[in-house]
Amino acid sequence: MAVLRMASHMAASWAGRAARWCCAGVLLLLLPGCAQYGYYLQSVRGQLDIWSRERPIPDVITDTASPPALRDKLAIALRAREFASTELGLPQNQSYRRYADLERPFVVWNVFAAPEFSTQPVQWCFVMAGCVTYRGYFAKADADAFAAQAGATGHDVYVGGVPAYSTLGWFADPVLNTFVNYPAAELARIIFHELTHQVAYVKDDTVFNESFAVVVEREGVRRWIDKHGSVQDRQLFENQQRYRAEFIALVQTYRGRLDALYQQRIAPEAMREAKQRLFGDMQRDYQQLKASWGGFAGYDRWFAQKPNNALLASVAIYTQRVPAFEALLREQGGDLPKFFAVVKALARQDKAAREAALARYGLEASVAAGAL
Repeated sequence: MAVLRMASHMAASWAGRAARWCCAGVLLLLLPGCAQYGYYLQSVRGQLDIWSRERPIPDVITDTASPPALRDKLAIALRAREFASTELGLPQNQSYRRYADLERPFVVWNVFAAPEFSTQPVQWCFVMAGCVTYRGYFAKADADAFAAQAGATGHDVYVGGVPAYSTLGWFADPVLNTFVNYPAAELARIIFHELTHQVAYVKDDTVFNESFAVVVEREGVRRWIDKHGSVQDRQLFENQQRYRAEFIALVQTYRGRLDALYQQRIAPEAMREAKQRLFGDMQRDYQQLKASWGGFAGYDRWFAQKPNNALLASVAIYTQRVPAFEALLREQGGDLPKFFAVVKALARQDKAAREAALARYGLEASVAAGAL
């Protein structure tokens, strides 16, 4: 009987994978445009590779060949996954119940691009995700090659590794080696963030989608620590939130200064020199900020890449509407299901109405914080 059960499980597993492969293949055939074919093909191949490596997390935990540290982290991931649905109201499905080791540090590398004299990112449009301000590749070499093409046109470019991404509920996303070894609260944060994209996602509105997910992840981690964390976990989380807020404030300050510069009517060479001076000032201010953090170096890798317009744009998309969503959550008394219902209603509105509503909540958040 045990053999039969195992055979049945294997058959079901491979049937599920075959169905997903079929869906991926059909999707590729339906995609328009020869120019995009190569890009979509690498996307399908990358997704198929992930599926081929997946194993149910309970199987990995009970496998004596699994490293003890990995088993411990996967147990935390399962607890966070259950917490996400039972305590936060996030989707109850098969996402984050399987594990895949990709044998690389990131699942994808995103390419950002912006004109030489603008901090507004270039957008690319895709069938399911709509228009977004980045272009993802499963191989860093492919990302670097595309970045070189974009850079050759005069654009500023930035290539950033990404530990996790969401298929928006189309498929069951797994826990990956690219983030499983993070501290417990950070591991939970990623799961909460990516599951939030399955609650509400608006095509062509990256700022809305990411700001919403950031607010849910923060609230989720606070509640997770209350139930499962330690004093040290809370202190680490609060420190990381402070560092991130101050880093983002630094980026926004210099983005504003650069925007003001690019509005001036001066010769291109003079503009380039002023631009480089501002980025140099930004590097200097970061060193002072890092000293105030006691030497925390979490953003060193970001600054190690030559700062440019694309690098700034890669940060701004995650933060612009966070205060508005936080105000909206407070209006719902911290009730996440009610909050989700309001956000879904906003997502159904046209962009002008959605932006007006979020701008109103953002203004109220500024007044409440004493910023105005």
